[in-house]
Formats: sequence, structure tokens, C-alpha cells
Amino acid sequence: MFLTSKREVMDVMPTIKQTALHTIENLPEDVDYDDIIKALYVQQKIATGLQQIKEGKYLTHEQVKERVQKWSK
Repeated sequence: MFLTSKREVMDVMPTIKQTALHTIENLPEDVDYDDIIKALYVQQKIATGLQQIKEGKYLTHEQVKERVQKWSK
């Protein structure tokens, strides 16, 4: 299947609301508000990180090692 328009791509991609609902639905029944908020926070951070990777906004392992060495001096 090939997607030919932006609208078709958007129809396949889950919305933020759909992702949040899916996250909440997969939590145990005895969950409290703090657990829900934490799960949504973690999901949002993961989504942000994945988007940054797609945009090339990340550091390699070597770049991180170099920065840590500079900080430890």
C-alpha cells in the first residue's frame, strides 16, 4: 500500500489523543491519577525523542563521551 497524500498519511498516524487513550487503556484497573500522569508523561517524552531522532537532533555516543570528559575536568 502506497500513501499518496498528506491526508492519507495523517489517517494512518495516531493522533495525540488516540495515543493517550491507548496508553491509559493499557494501564491496570487499579491505577491512580499519579500513575496515569506518569504514563502519559513518559509516552510524551518518548514521542519527543523519536521526533528529534527523525530530525537529526541527537548526539552520537562519541559526542556524549567527549562532553562528559569536558565536564569532569
